[in-house]
Amino acid sequence: MPTRSSTPQASYTALGPHSHVPLYQQIKDTLRAGILNGQYPPHSRVPSESELQEMFEVSRITIRQALGDLQKEGLIFKVHGKGSFVSQPKAVQNITSLQGFAEAMSSEGQEIVNRVVSFDFVAANAQVAARLAVEEGATVAEIHRVRLLNRQPTSYEVTYLPEPLGKKLQRADLVTRDIFLILENDCGIALGSADLAIEAIPAPPAVARALGMKKDQPALRVERLTYDSELRPVDYENLYFKGGEFQYRLRLDRKRPAKATRRA
Repeated sequence: MPTRSSTPQASYTALGPHSHVPLYQQIKDTLRAGILNGQYPPHSRVPSESELQEMFEVSRITIRQALGDLQKEGLIFKVHGKGSFVSQPKAVQNITSLQGFAEAMSSEGQEIVNRVVSFDFVAANAQVAARLAVEEGATVAEIHRVRLLNRQPTSYEVTYLPEPLGKKLQRADLVTRDIFLILENDCGIALGSADLAIEAIPAPPAVARALGMKKDQPALRVERLTYDSELRPVDYENLYFKGGEFQYRLRLDRKRPAKATRRA
């Protein structure tokens, strides 16, 4: 249920009336920062138009323009007769290049941190062994992490790496960094490509608990196998997202068939 906000007026910074940035943009940026830094949690109410007018000493048209832009960005939603409320954050990743989750979200101005659940070395089962091209029973690193988008648990990530790479990651900062960036910058691996498979499944119990999912809420599982530039598998992952809170977007170009040549 939407809740009222208790964020004090004092938390707002003064506007720059002589700035080249339009006033509505300054207000939007201020409110946006409050949403992203947790001052306004999901489903909390943002101040009303009249309250914002008083806070910022601007016209209602300016306030409506700022709120309208925030609504277009998906950061707030309106409830008739009650006001504007903060949206539950949705992770949207465009598939135009091979990126880690934090890389993609950071480019959109979102904050990503990780909670490391476990880091172990285990015997590879048949599926993991086949993906990483190692013998079944060979030792591999298994890393479980919860990804938090703007401080809200958004995905549960299970990563498998060949043992030599896993040992290199033992001292890496897995709380704030993407594994892709660690592999490239710390391990000197040139990542090349990845295979993706996406499906909706019943959420495994550990995933449901970690993400605070409702009973019978489905999970979106993204299976990703990443190769280096020599097409050697280096990273096998299963990424679980709350159903309805993650979106992959991609653009497909139609390949035109070659025109048939007429015979004389």
